[in-house]
Amino acid sequence: MDDLINEPDAPRLIFGLRDTGYNVKTAAADIIDNSIAAKADHINVEIVLHEDGRKLVYFGDNGIGMDEETIHRAMRYGAPVRENPESLGKFGLGLKTASSSVCLKFTIVSRAATEQPLAKLAWDLDHVKERGRWEMLREPVSADEEEMFEELCGETGTLVIWEKCDRILSKEYEAGGTKEQAAIKRLADTLSKHLSLVYHRFTDKSDKRERDIEIFINSSPVVPWNPFYPKRSEQVLPEKKQTLLVEMPDGSEERATIRAWILPHRRDMTKDEEREYARISNRAQGFYVFREGRLIQDGGWMDVFGAPEPHTSLLRIEFDFGHELDDAFRIDVKKSRILFHPDLEDGLRTLLQPIYREAGNRYRRQSRAQANAKNKVDHGSSNKNIAATTNAAKALVTSVDPEGQSAEISNNMGPKIRIKSPIQNNVSPDYVHVEAVESINSGELWQPAFRSTGNDGHVPSVLLNKHHDFYQKIYQRAAANGYAVEGMDLLLWAFAAAEQNNTNDELEPIFEDIRTEISNNLRKLLRNLPDPEPGELAEDDDD
Repeated sequence: MDDLINEPDAPRLIFGLRDTGYNVKTAAADIIDNSIAAKADHINVEIVLHEDGRKLVYFGDNGIGMDEETIHRAMRYGAPVRENPESLGKFGLGLKTASSSVCLKFTIVSRAATEQPLAKLAWDLDHVKERGRWEMLREPVSADEEEMFEELCGETGTLVIWEKCDRILSKEYEAGGTKEQAAIKRLADTLSKHLSLVYHRFTDKSDKRERDIEIFINSSPVVPWNPFYPKRSEQVLPEKKQTLLVEMPDGSEERATIRAWILPHRRDMTKDEEREYARISNRAQGFYVFREGRLIQDGGWMDVFGAPEPHTSLLRIEFDFGHELDDAFRIDVKKSRILFHPDLEDGLRTLLQPIYREAGNRYRRQSRAQANAKNKVDHGSSNKNIAATTNAAKALVTSVDPEGQSAEISNNMGPKIRIKSPIQNNVSPDYVHVEAVESINSGELWQPAFRSTGNDGHVPSVLLNKHHDFYQKIYQRAAANGYAVEGMDLLLWAFAAAEQNNTNDELEPIFEDIRTEISNNLRKLLRNLPDPEPGELAEDDDD
C-alpha cells in the first residue's frame, strides 16, 4: 500500500501556499487570532527596519504559551483541531500561510510556564527548497529574541517572528533609506486602522460582547473603530426580525443575528466627526460580517443587492454568526469572506429591501435639500408669462373651501363642479401660478392647485415636487437656462390647467392615475441619471 501514499512536493507546495490571497493586514490579523485563541489580553506588534534594509515583524502576546511539543503541532501545515470550537482559528493553516505570504522565514518562540526554557521552531522556505522535504529548523534562542520575548510577551506567552520579509512592501526602495522608513510608517498606520476595525469589539472596553484585549503597534495602542457609529446612527431593524434561522447541510438549524444601521448624512456632521467616526464612502456600505465577534468581512452587498452606489452609502448591516455556521457559510481559510446560500440571499433581500430603500431616500433628501437651498431654480418668468396670458383655457373658480381642501369650479364639464384640490391663500404674487414645494409626499412630479395672493380670487396653479427625480436631475441642471426652466414650467402648468378644465368627481381619479403613472415612468427613466454634481449647478447669488 506504500505506493498509494502520495505526499505533496514540499518546495512546490510550501511556495505555492504563499499565494492564497493574504495581504499584510489580513496576515497580521491571522497571527493575532492565534493570540486571542491563546487567551492573551495584551498583544504587541513591532515592525522593525534595519539600516541595511532587513525588515522584521514581531508579534508578542501574554497568552498561555506552548512547550516544544505544542509548538511542533502548531507549526504543522494542517495543525490538529483546537479543543475550543469557538477559537478564531479554524483550518490549522492560518499561522503558516499567513506568515509565508509575507516572509520566507517565520519563527515561534514560546513557553507556557516561567520555569520552562524558551522553546523555538522555524520554517525557512529556502531551507525546504534546498532540502526538498518538510524540514523545520531548530535553532538556539538568540539574545535578541530572548530580549524581544521579555519586552513583548512578559514571563509567558508566544513570540512570532517574520524574517526575510520580501513581500511586506509593495514597492522597492533604497534599503533603509528615508522613503523606505516612511513606507514602513505608513504600513504601521494602515495596519493599526485595519485592526481597529477587525477587533473593535475586543479593544472597546465599553463593548461587553467580547473580553477586553489591548493591541499595540510599535508601542501605540490600537484605538477601536465601530463602523456603525451607534452614538449617532439609527438601528432600524425591529428586534423581532434580528434573529435568523439558517439551515445547515445536515438539515439542522442554527441562529445568526442581524442589525441594520443608517448613519447620519455627512452634511449633518463636522468633517472631523465624519473622518474619525463615520468614514462614509461607497465602499463602506453593506454587510459587516462577524464570526465569534471578530470581523471577517467589511462592506459590500454580497449579491443581496447590486453594486454599491452613493444613495445607499449610509446603510451598514451588522451580521453575526458563531463557529456552528462555518460550513453553512463556506468560510475561507483567511477568514475574510463568507458566501450566502441563494435562499438566504433571497430572504435577506426581502428583509432588508424596505431599509435599503429608506437609506436611499434619506440620503437623497439630505443631498437634495442642500442642492435646493444652494441652487434656487427661478420660476418668476413663468409666473409673469402665465399672468399675462389671459386667454389660456382654464377653469373658473367660483368658491373654495380651504378647510376641506376643495373648490367649486366651472369648466368644460359644466358649472358648479366640486373637486378636491390644494387650496392655498396669501401666496407670494411672484409664485402664485407656479411654485416648487417640498410638501408633496405622493411621489407625483406635479399637482394642480388653486391659489390666491389673498383669501379669494383663486386661480389655476401648479405645484412642483422638489423631491422628484425630474426636478432634481433636470430642473436643477437647467437652472442657469431660464428658457429651459420656463418651458418646463409652462408645460406642467398647461397639464394642470387642462386637468382642472376637463374633470369632475368621476374623472378626477382617472386624471390622478395618469399623473401618477407619468411621474413613476419619469422616475424609472431617470433612475440611471445621477444627481447633478456641484459643478453642474448654478451658483446662488446670495453666496
